Amino acid sequence: MTEVEEKTVTEEETNTGPKWGRMLVWGGLLVLLTIVALGLKRTQEGPVGPGQEAPAFVLTTFDGQEIDSADLAGKVIVLNFWASWCKPCEQEAADLETAWQYYQEGGDVVFLGVDYVDTEPEAMVYMNKFNISYPNGADLGTRISQSFRIRGVPETYIIDQDGVLTHTQIGPFTSLLQITAVIDPLLGQ
Repeated sequence: MTEVEEKTVTEEETNTGPKWGRMLVWGGLLVLLTIVALGLKRTQEGPVGPGQEAPAFVLTTFDGQEIDSADLAGKVIVLNFWASWCKPCEQEAADLETAWQYYQEGGDVVFLGVDYVDTEPEAMVYMNKFNISYPNGADLGTRISQSFRIRGVPETYIIDQDGVLTHTQIGPFTSLLQITAVIDPLLGQ
């Protein structure tokens, strides 16, 4: 073999390794950019809105019960996102509990509280302070809040008997009357 042939073979051998390495790096970068782009697109979509099918979710309550939204078909769901550190959440807490007490006996309406980015001890203090008795649980890994694309707390989503989102309340409800005005039409009242 001549010196030129040896040099060409050596260059080809050395370019094979780095060539595959570069392809893997570029491929990985492309996958990463795709994931970031999809996340940004989802963020810009805003919260899930009325008329859309509500995302499915499973809430594990603070007492360990798992509540699957699929098992609540045929019921109106009041899904409230809150946190113990949220002052506006305190403004609606008593009205939400009163509404729950009002609808609970009929069995057609389910209230669920989703504690967002909080600690369990602080959440329990908050629930005790406002005598909240409807099921509540932590949003572990923010899975539920991400599926509803919430932007903050409080936010409340009213889901009808067919699983369709009928009302989105960004910020606190201001009165018990405001809450019942959203729920009663879904019950034919």
